[in-house]
Amino acid sequence: MNLSALRLSYTKNELNEEKVSKFPFEQFKIWFDEILNSEIIEPNAMVLSTSSEDGSPSSRVVLLKEFDDEGFIFFTNYESEKGKCIEKNSKVSLLFFWKELERQIRINGVAKKTDRNISEKYFNSRPILSRIAAAASPQSNIINDRSQLEKMFEEYKSKNSDKIETPLNWGGYKIIPHYFEFWQGRENRLHDRIVYKKENNDWKIFRLAP
Repeated sequence: MNLSALRLSYTKNELNEEKVSKFPFEQFKIWFDEILNSEIIEPNAMVLSTSSEDGSPSSRVVLLKEFDDEGFIFFTNYESEKGKCIEKNSKVSLLFFWKELERQIRINGVAKKTDRNISEKYFNSRPILSRIAAAASPQSNIINDRSQLEKMFEEYKSKNSDKIETPLNWGGYKIIPHYFEFWQGRENRLHDRIVYKKENNDWKIFRLAP
């Protein structure tokens, strides 16, 4: 396979700094509403990148569950690899890639744990088997095989069938951004890149060369 020959021409949209919202959260909502209307699978999937105390990077896909004009929320096990990384270094990045609209959004910010009541509210809204899985799984720890995981699931299920409490080591993080980059694919690789950077509590908007 000749990978160097694989290429597409991006022609669907354009992005102009004179027409974007003055506030990045509003611009995000505009694009997010458009991707929701496109009916793709899991439009809220985002790549979360963290780094360890020694600077080693790590990325994985998580699901955006809430956002407002302050930040973006996802939920996880605080004792997972990403949780341990955030505990040591709260600087993170997010990446949304929506190939259907030839768009991506990069976000840099700081991760903070959500209030406990927010974590509990979301946890209790999940299907019961998903709650059991979250409570039973020692996320990111080494296990012998699949059967060990399934055994832990069944044991937890049998002991806690009446009510599944939100585990103390499980909850939300809110990413508080200081940098957004909205990327729109364009013809001839002359892509549009519009950046919002927070300076002295104001958002500065500028364009980057592709």
